[in-house]
Amino acid sequence: MAKAKTQFICSGCGAVSERWQGKCIQCGEWNTLVESQVNAGSKRSHSIGNIEKAHSLREANEENLTRLVAGIAEFDRVVGSGIVPGALVLVGGDPGIGKSTLILQVAGRIAEGPDKVLYISGEESIRQVGMRASRLQISSENLFLLAETNVETVVAEIKQEKPKLVIIDSIQTIYSDDIMGNAGSVAQVSLCSQKLMEAAKSEHIAIIIIGHVTKEGSLAGPRLLEHLVDVVLYLEGNRYGGFRVLRGIKNRFGSTNETGIFEMARDGMREVQNPSKILLSERENSVSGTAIFPTMEGTRPLLVEIQALTSITNFGYPKRTASGMDLNRLQLIIAVLTKRAGINLANQDIFINIVGGLAIREPALDLAVALSIVSAYKNKPLKKDMAVFGEIGLAGEVRNVDNIEARIKEVAKLGFKSAIIPKHAKLASDKINIIKVVSIKEAIGKAMA
Repeated sequence: MAKAKTQFICSGCGAVSERWQGKCIQCGEWNTLVESQVNAGSKRSHSIGNIEKAHSLREANEENLTRLVAGIAEFDRVVGSGIVPGALVLVGGDPGIGKSTLILQVAGRIAEGPDKVLYISGEESIRQVGMRASRLQISSENLFLLAETNVETVVAEIKQEKPKLVIIDSIQTIYSDDIMGNAGSVAQVSLCSQKLMEAAKSEHIAIIIIGHVTKEGSLAGPRLLEHLVDVVLYLEGNRYGGFRVLRGIKNRFGSTNETGIFEMARDGMREVQNPSKILLSERENSVSGTAIFPTMEGTRPLLVEIQALTSITNFGYPKRTASGMDLNRLQLIIAVLTKRAGINLANQDIFINIVGGLAIREPALDLAVALSIVSAYKNKPLKKDMAVFGEIGLAGEVRNVDNIEARIKEVAKLGFKSAIIPKHAKLASDKINIIKVVSIKEAIGKAMA
């Protein structure tokens, strides 16, 4: 029996150390070294005959790689018009957000063609996966199921079956005999991912691995996992309702500016072709405390409703609550309204909600939030059919933002008549009335009905 060798692996960067120390010498993080045991005889040795011959760049360019297209437009756009053969794709998200459902639908769509797909489940039995596939109306003969958690067995099955696409659900349930420790540990996740990557590259097989997310919102396992894979996708949203947003964090074969928007239904994840129209479908006109903001989800403009509510506080310190935006940014906007616009909010509880469960972090949201607060405070609605966007500075100025033309096109497409934008924005439109403002005080005067 091979002797077990103890080593320490950093959960932040994957660096290996022979002894424990408080600080990782590679990434500088404290208390990130995790003890693991490796079988001493598991190291691989290479002989001269096993070394692969180097290829010229011309030979590499001549190889034609046909992407695997799922036929789900929102998914295909995010991964870059399809999955590249040999790519290792990591899909992360909160529990219950719909990762397994979406990827099983992708597997079912690809398996409808001539390509073989292998779905490996470490969390569910074959019958359980079959029940979920039946609910999603997936019945392709080219989709094969395997319940296995040993990575060496998984790799052997991949090489024997030679499918075009492999799904690993999930990486935290897979383990290797070459290293000690439970499945899901830092060492196991790192080693199993490396073995799957080697299989993907050597066999030119695309592999999608599903990863769990920690309480802090990051992928469980070492940070090395995100650096190792070719594509990192996050599925975000409210698990109890609203939209799901598939966002590309890393993509070696495409843009990371694309997003896909889905809606969870009984028969699986449905594509949302016109999310702006759905988000505004239940909006009531002529109601105080609301503003329409054109946000950017990647390269796609999306109209959302910003709601604000103000009420006199019953306590010595007013309450500020924000759903879908940064609370610190809300505090900044309130301070600017008080100091620069003369709106006394010191005794007001203020609540902000972004309809649809979306989370928006871009500074262009500032002006819409500010005007919705003023509208709620004065109990006067903003002008009808108006959209607003712009960043607010501490001096009360309205600053320029990016993607103005795309935002205005979406505003006009949904039938809005006017838009308040920063004065320094270089844009003219004959479809809607463009109102340019230089300060928050000017914006308030032009926005009120």
